[in-house]
Amino acid sequence: MTKTAPEPGQTAPAFSVPRDGGETVSLDDYAGSKVVLYFYPRDDTSGCTKEAIGFTEKLDEFKVAGAVVLGVSKDSVAKHDKFVAKHDLGVVLLSDENSDLCESYGVWVEKSMYGKTYMGIERSTFLIDADGKIAQVWRKVKVPGHVDAVLEAVKAL
Repeated sequence: MTKTAPEPGQTAPAFSVPRDGGETVSLDDYAGSKVVLYFYPRDDTSGCTKEAIGFTEKLDEFKVAGAVVLGVSKDSVAKHDKFVAKHDLGVVLLSDENSDLCESYGVWVEKSMYGKTYMGIERSTFLIDADGKIAQVWRKVKVPGHVDAVLEAVKAL
């Protein structure tokens, strides 16, 4: 059963999952930093690729603003490694193959396409402040303009 998404002001759900390259990453690794945690459906699909490239292009600006950017999908570490190499991505990609992380953020939802329903990741972004609290949430994200909106929110934090 999918949990409800954390709301602004609530403590961000903790996690510890593998990332591209194979290391394990936890939210605690970024204590004291702002974290942009974005969830996307699949590696190497058009919208997901545009979003990952968009975050990569603005990575230096996020770093200057004191934030790290972490992308999350259910793809395996091996798929993430291919995706990173193919598009020269700079963002850290987290692998949530068992969907625990997606469920703890309430983004593993029932979707429908062509009359069929299925479970999938709702494209969403969570901005976590340096104290580990949710600062802002974007649900049902549309890729165009999203990276800039998140960057502005990070700068305002």
